[in-house]
Amino acid sequence: MKDTITYTQIKSCIGSTKAVRETMKGLGLLRMHMTVTRKNTPEVRGMLNKVQHLVQTLEEK
Repeated sequence: MKDTITYTQIKSCIGSTKAVRETMKGLGLLRMHMTVTRKNTPEVRGMLNKVQHLVQTLEEK
Protein backbone atom coordinates (compact mmCIF):
# COMPACT_ATOMS: atom_id res chain seq x y z
CA MET A 1 0.00 0.00 0.00
CA LYS A 2 1.21 3.50 -0.83
CA ASP A 3 2.07 6.07 1.86
CA THR A 4 -0.14 8.90 0.54
CA ILE A 5 -3.26 9.22 -1.54
CA THR A 6 -4.33 12.18 -3.67
CA TYR A 7 -7.96 12.79 -4.52
CA THR A 8 -9.90 15.46 -6.40
CA GLN A 9 -13.55 16.48 -6.17
CA ILE A 10 -15.06 16.02 -9.65
CA LYS A 11 -18.77 16.46 -8.90
CA SER A 12 -20.80 18.85 -6.77
CA CYS A 13 -22.33 18.00 -3.39
CA ILE A 14 -25.53 19.90 -4.25
CA GLY A 15 -28.46 17.58 -3.64
CA SER A 16 -26.43 15.16 -1.53
CA THR A 17 -27.39 14.10 1.97
CA LYS A 18 -25.96 15.85 5.01
CA ALA A 19 -23.80 12.81 5.78
CA VAL A 20 -22.16 12.97 2.34
CA ARG A 21 -21.55 16.73 2.65
CA GLU A 22 -19.96 16.23 6.09
CA THR A 23 -17.77 13.42 4.73
CA MET A 24 -16.55 15.70 1.93
CA LYS A 25 -15.76 18.39 4.51
CA GLY A 26 -13.91 15.80 6.61
CA LEU A 27 -11.82 14.88 3.58
CA GLY A 28 -10.91 18.55 3.15
CA LEU A 29 -12.82 18.99 -0.10
CA LEU A 30 -14.67 22.29 -0.02
CA ARG A 31 -14.84 23.26 -3.71
CA MET A 32 -15.05 21.65 -7.13
CA HIS A 33 -11.72 20.53 -8.66
CA MET A 34 -9.98 20.88 -5.30
CA THR A 35 -7.13 18.38 -4.88
CA VAL A 36 -5.95 17.09 -1.49
CA THR A 37 -3.09 14.77 -0.54
CA ARG A 38 -3.41 12.84 2.71
CA LYS A 39 -1.81 9.91 4.47
CA ASN A 40 -3.26 6.64 3.21
CA THR A 41 -5.14 5.29 6.25
CA PRO A 42 -8.16 2.98 6.59
CA GLU A 43 -10.22 5.93 7.84
CA VAL A 44 -9.51 8.05 4.75
CA ARG A 45 -10.08 5.02 2.49
CA GLY A 46 -13.48 4.43 4.11
CA MET A 47 -14.54 8.05 3.64
CA LEU A 48 -13.41 7.98 0.00
CA ASN A 49 -15.36 4.77 -0.54
CA LYS A 50 -18.50 6.47 0.80
CA VAL A 51 -18.21 9.38 -1.66
CA GLN A 52 -16.60 7.55 -4.57
CA HIS A 53 -19.22 8.96 -6.97
CA LEU A 54 -18.00 12.52 -6.23
CA VAL A 55 -14.20 12.08 -6.18
CA GLN A 56 -11.38 10.78 -8.32
CA THR A 57 -8.43 9.18 -6.53
CA LEU A 58 -4.77 8.87 -7.50
CA GLU A 59 -2.37 6.90 -5.30
CA GLU A 60 1.19 8.14 -4.79
CA LYS A 61 4.28 6.75 -3.09
